[in-house]
Amino acid sequence: MDLQTLQAQRRLLVRQKVTMMVNRYVVHLANPDDSEGPMVAFAEQKRMAFKEQVTLYTDESRQHVLAGFKARKVLDLGSGYDVLDHAGQPIGFFRKEFAASLLRSTWHFQQPGLPTLTGQERNVLVSLARRFVDSLSWLPYHFDFGVGAQIGFSVDRKWGLRDRYAVEINDPRLDRRLVIAMAVALDALQAR
Repeated sequence: MDLQTLQAQRRLLVRQKVTMMVNRYVVHLANPDDSEGPMVAFAEQKRMAFKEQVTLYTDESRQHVLAGFKARKVLDLGSGYDVLDHAGQPIGFFRKEFAASLLRSTWHFQQPGLPTLTGQERNVLVSLARRFVDSLSWLPYHFDFGVGAQIGFSVDRKWGLRDRYAVEINDPRLDRRLVIAMAVALDALQAR
């Protein structure tokens, strides 16, 4: 799918594929009935890597890079992640705010030329239950990313045995590659 067509999309579905040594994520367009449409991205994250890095490809053949994100520092979890396009040029940045994340997870999402969006779990009770009761870590969660009451995009973790997410994009200016990277990071990095 070309970048212009991807940029026009408002709803995406992300599904994790669990394997032994690598977390894999498949991103599809959402059909009107919420079923998976055409694939738009495929991502891999090596488990227990020394420095976090995830590459987003255009499909499972892994021949063409769409984008990727990598940690700025090896050990500083609050330093953040740069998101780069297929040519290695920066398209944005995100980081988890650990001090504000004690009650519910908080992320900051930056795209050049736009205000910083703050993403926070909507439900404090679900956040606390997932955080402090290991057996409830499977509970679905909902993140809204915005400035004040204006929501730029949302990521909903769905009920089910496998990790599945619905991404709703309200701001047409947001780079879909950056939004996809953030949605994947919510699963890949949320427990850190």
